[in-house]
Amino acid sequence: MDSRFLQTYVHVVELGSIAQAARHQGLTPATVQQRLRALEADVGSSLIARSGRTVKPTPAGARILERARNILRDVRDLRSAASDTELPAGPLRLGATPTALTGIMPPVLRTWVTRHPHIEIYIEPAPTTLLYSKVLTGELDGALLVHPLFSLPKTCAWRDLRHEPLVLVTPADMKVRDPLAVLAREPYICYDRSVVGGKMADDYLRARNLRPRVRFELDGIDSIAKLVSEGLGVALLPDWATTGTPSARVTRWPLPAPCPVRTVGAIWLRSGVRSELMRAFVELTETQLGLGSSAKARRS
Repeated sequence: MDSRFLQTYVHVVELGSIAQAARHQGLTPATVQQRLRALEADVGSSLIARSGRTVKPTPAGARILERARNILRDVRDLRSAASDTELPAGPLRLGATPTALTGIMPPVLRTWVTRHPHIEIYIEPAPTTLLYSKVLTGELDGALLVHPLFSLPKTCAWRDLRHEPLVLVTPADMKVRDPLAVLAREPYICYDRSVVGGKMADDYLRARNLRPRVRFELDGIDSIAKLVSEGLGVALLPDWATTGTPSARVTRWPLPAPCPVRTVGAIWLRSGVRSELMRAFVELTETQLGLGSSAKARRS
């Protein structure tokens, strides 16, 4: 059985279309269909039911889907472990929140491709909750995300990378003497209260008995900052990382203490085949962020 055919089958099921799977794998639809027929002949059962332009797994196909994913994961692990280089072979399957991807990773990736040009990195942008679950199930080798509001299982390794206190974000031309008075007066763009940073902001306001006039509520720090820059309101956001010169169209103001702080860091499974690869990436990230010596001191 060719593992490439299994991968094609999984992509067809996940994308719901032979044409979409073909584009995803850089193949022709005819090649995808040939792979499916060969796989079905090998297992002795029909795996895909076609309905117009969409497809779905047959009962037999649904039963083997999770096993197919596990086999593909094992094949990736075998190839990584069989590397004759200092580090396991890639690809390193890495998740990142949007702000970590744009604010932390670019200089790290630039250095990585210089030092390890043979090790590919697959990057999946997603919210913290989704990345966390994918690391636990082994779908991702690690992720850069916000530390959840609960203790991590002992099967996971964690490294702090950034501590981001809550700040008031206003249009650049707004003068602020009293951040709390601004929050009480100006229209408010609310950071989604279901995510860590948004919950911190909501708790901060409640502790001070502040109920600002909410104009919008959404997830996405960069999106909120863009709305603020257009003069649509003010916001409470973690002091997020930026690559290059921060936008001159918004200003970040410190808040009266005590001010909550969210922690951005790296998580991975301790026993993963590519855990050594993930550690190397995290150590490079620490060096790029100027955390090298302090991080080594914490680990010792």
